[in-house]
Amino acid sequence: MTSSRVKTAPEIDVSTRLRKGYTTGACATAAAKAAAYALILEKGIDTVDVTLPTGDTVLFRVQGVEFTEDWARATVIKDAGDDPDITNGAEIGAEVAFYTKGFMVAVGGGTGVGTVTKPGLAVPVGQSAINPVPMKMIKDELMKVLKETDCPLGLDATIFVPKGEELAKKTLNSRLGIVGGISILGTTGIVEPISARAWTDTVTAAMDVARACGVEHCVLTPGRTSENAAMRILTNLTEEAFIQMGDHVGFALAEARKKGFSKVTIVGQFGKLVKMAMGHTKTHASDSTLELGFLSGLGEKLELPKKDMKSLKDANTARDAFLRLHGPSRVEFSRAICDNVKTNVLEILGDKIVFSCIMVDYEGEQV
Repeated sequence: MTSSRVKTAPEIDVSTRLRKGYTTGACATAAAKAAAYALILEKGIDTVDVTLPTGDTVLFRVQGVEFTEDWARATVIKDAGDDPDITNGAEIGAEVAFYTKGFMVAVGGGTGVGTVTKPGLAVPVGQSAINPVPMKMIKDELMKVLKETDCPLGLDATIFVPKGEELAKKTLNSRLGIVGGISILGTTGIVEPISARAWTDTVTAAMDVARACGVEHCVLTPGRTSENAAMRILTNLTEEAFIQMGDHVGFALAEARKKGFSKVTIVGQFGKLVKMAMGHTKTHASDSTLELGFLSGLGEKLELPKKDMKSLKDANTARDAFLRLHGPSRVEFSRAICDNVKTNVLEILGDKIVFSCIMVDYEGEQV
C-alpha cells in the first residue's frame, strides 16, 4: 500500500462482521517455530508469535510439544474463525531437527501433507504441497529463531497433519494431482470468512462506502493477490474503489449496476478469468475438463500455431495452459479471454456502464 492512498470513508457500523482465522501456512509456521525453540532451548513453550505476510504479528497457542536432544515436535490447532473450512480444528504440526550441512533452513512435508503429481500448480511436480508464501514464512521464522538463540547449526523442518489424508478427501486435491494429504496454503496468513452471506454482505458494504466517498469507477477482484496487482496498475484510484468480490461475480456485477457506478473494471489471474469467460457467475468450483475443452476450442478459433495448440491440449489445469503459452500467442489468447469476459459481463451490467477487463499473470504483472 502506498502512502498516497488515504482512506476517506465515513465510519460504518458493521454489526454482523465475522471472525477471521488463520491459514494452514500460518499454523504450520507457528508449529515449526515452537518446535525449533524446544529443540534449541530444550524446553517447551505455551505460545509462539508469528509475523504474517501482512506485517501483523499474531500469537499462537501451542497444542503440544515433545523434544529430545536430536529432534522436537510441536502442534497447533487451526482456528479458521467463522470460515466454513474443512481444516478448521485440524492439528497442524512440525518436527524439527538440526541441519548439519550448513547454516540454512530446509522445509519439507510429512504425513498428511500432499505431494504434487501434476503440473500447473504453484509448487513443482514431486514436491510437497507447501505453497511459496507459507514456505517463505516458515523459513523466515525459523531463521529468526536461529539468530535469536545464536545457534550455529541450521534447521530441517518437516510439516505434518495427522488427519491430512482424511481431510484431503473432502477437497478437490486429487483432481488437481495433489495426493496423500492437504495443501499448506495462504498468501496472507489470514483466513477471510467466505460464506456466501459474509461475502455478499461485505461486497455490498464496500460498494456503499465507495459511493459514499464519491467513487464512480469500481475495481472488482477475486481476492487479495489480484487486488494488490490492481492497485499497482490503477494508481489513479483511491483505496475505496477496490472491492474483493470473491467468487460471487454475478452478485458483485449486479450490485455495481444497482449502486450506480459509471465504470467497472475486473482484474484477475488467468484461471478466474477463464471461468468468467465461460459465463460462470460463481467461480469457486467448476470441472477443469470443461475449462480445458473451452481453452482448446478458443485456441482453434484463434488459429494458434500447432505447437501452442498442442500445449493447450497437453495442459492439466487452466494455470498450466497459461504457463505453456509464450510471446504473441499468450498475449492474443489473453486478450480473447478478456473479450469473452466483457461479452458476458455486459449482459449483467448493461450497455450504460463502461467495462474493462485486465489480466495479470501469476507474478501480478499485467499481461
